[in-house]
Amino acid sequence: MTQSALPDRDRSFALAKRTHELMRDYGPAATPRSYAVWYAYVSGEMPTLVDAVKRLTADKGHLTEADIDQLHECYIGQQRRIAEAEVVSRTILAELAAVMEILDLSLGSTRLYGESLSSLTHDLSADAISGVRLAEILASLAVTTREVVANNRVLELRMNESRNEIETLREKLEATRTENLTDALTGLANRRHFEETLEGALGAVARAGTLSLIVVDIDFFKRFNDLYGHLTGDQVLRLVAVVMRESTGPTAHLARFGGEEFGIILPDADRATAVRTAETIRTNLLGRELVKRSTGESLGKVTVSLGVAEYRGGDTPASLLERADLCMFAAKRAGRNRVVSDGALAAPEAA
Repeated sequence: MTQSALPDRDRSFALAKRTHELMRDYGPAATPRSYAVWYAYVSGEMPTLVDAVKRLTADKGHLTEADIDQLHECYIGQQRRIAEAEVVSRTILAELAAVMEILDLSLGSTRLYGESLSSLTHDLSADAISGVRLAEILASLAVTTREVVANNRVLELRMNESRNEIETLREKLEATRTENLTDALTGLANRRHFEETLEGALGAVARAGTLSLIVVDIDFFKRFNDLYGHLTGDQVLRLVAVVMRESTGPTAHLARFGGEEFGIILPDADRATAVRTAETIRTNLLGRELVKRSTGESLGKVTVSLGVAEYRGGDTPASLLERADLCMFAAKRAGRNRVVSDGALAAPEAA
């Protein structure tokens, strides 16, 4: 190792030490995501993340798992995706330039061939043309045609190469777009995708039809994390996501908001249908037993509280989500592991 590399090495160890101290003091756990967030905070390379962490710790005195997830998604994950998008964009621009060059060459070749044909046609239109001259004209036409065919073959090969490269880039862009809209842990849509979908669904339902929204919150989720660790908490989240997929139809839109809260948009579903779907999720989850993978130890059942809200005329995404949230909190207060709909809420609470 060179002497010039030592300061960077010493600095990285110093940053790592401070990162571990902050994770211990402010929580929630020493997970890879938590380490990435706190290391970025300590390094000071992301001023906006630093400001966000300061605001959260000033308000609450610590960071929750949901806070870490949101910070990682908004700052670290977003920065990586921006860098990837920039690489893809530069490559696309280079491929487009190559395609334009191919088109220019093709047009130039076509123009020259047209000029050659025009000249030969003029010669053929002469009143008197000798056999020798006719042979020369035909020979010239044959040479020009062979040149055009050869050029076209080269251009076709180059165009196919560019087309294949552009198709690869299209797939990369689609993968990046999907990643931007997906929760990495559960594979469900993330909050951004959920909000976009809900806004679009409400725009459609305002014209005709109905729609319902389910909010799902895992009961005593913090207890799983505290007793069994973050990896078991992740296992709980994945289990709930799997049960939600198995319990809903192909038209349902499933999302994880962050932390232990999920959302389900049910197009063309009235309140009664949505309540039945919510009950199916709740009971199917009760039929699963959580097992610690490392030891095979049974960790018991996972339960959820669910709130159901049906679209009302004039609803916005915020108002519908707020009503579903109120129902979910009512389920919590009533003892958890149950479904409450906005049809069952008292009038003052539903307002």
